[in-house]
Amino acid sequence: MIDFHNHVLPGADDGAKDMAMAINMLKTASSQGITDVVNTIHFQHPKMEGKNVDYLYIQSEINKLQEEIDKESIAIQIHMGAEVFYLPNLVEISENPLTMIGNGKYMLIEFPTHILPPGFEDEFYRLQLKGITPIIAHPERYRAIQNDCTIIDSWIERGYVIQVDAGSLLGQFGKVCLQTAESLLQSSSIHLIGSDAHNDSKRNFCLGNLIERLKTEQSLDYVKILKNNTKLLLDGEALKIIAFDGNTINNKNLFQKFSSLIFSKMRINN
Repeated sequence: MIDFHNHVLPGADDGAKDMAMAINMLKTASSQGITDVVNTIHFQHPKMEGKNVDYLYIQSEINKLQEEIDKESIAIQIHMGAEVFYLPNLVEISENPLTMIGNGKYMLIEFPTHILPPGFEDEFYRLQLKGITPIIAHPERYRAIQNDCTIIDSWIERGYVIQVDAGSLLGQFGKVCLQTAESLLQSSSIHLIGSDAHNDSKRNFCLGNLIERLKTEQSLDYVKILKNNTKLLLDGEALKIIAFDGNTINNKNLFQKFSSLIFSKMRINN
């Protein structure tokens, strides 16, 4: 099992404070059956002022962490990634390999909690034209989605990938986040789940716990899709999506459909 979206790299951001905490976190992850962890360091977030996010530095820190957990016989592979705070510069920073996941095919993007940035759809579209699929991090925690979950429908139609925090579905972020995440789950609007682990106490790895619960509450086919999508992501492949008609398609087909619609409108307007 692969945990996508977490902050386990020691001292890198607001996640694990030191190596000891990171090792404790990864021991928990291993006990849940997690074999791969995609560390997603915060990137260009205001909280990262003064933090070193140089690609080579982060790679060296991941190597140090990997060496330590290998010594501890923790059978987990650490992968590099970032959680990019939205600014209208995504196309520009996509040249930085730290911001990319899945062989340069995906970018995990976080919005401010209380507002959806104006014009983000245009920036996302420019990313998509470069062959990069936007992954929207934990939308269940955004005020706009909590007030209107149907916004997600248009995002999916545009080919965006929706990632929900496992902790939200376990009630770790409060009742409103839980209800919003449950609504997205029931409508099969979730494509990826990650622990978004930050420490070894209240925000530890929890993906395994959630998957076991989902096996008793959701169709096994949907649970399988959620688990397999993380592997497809790492390989840079198209993810499986449950369409509104109940059929299984992929995000590449959704974007192609959306692009065709946009170009058709452009021809009509011209």
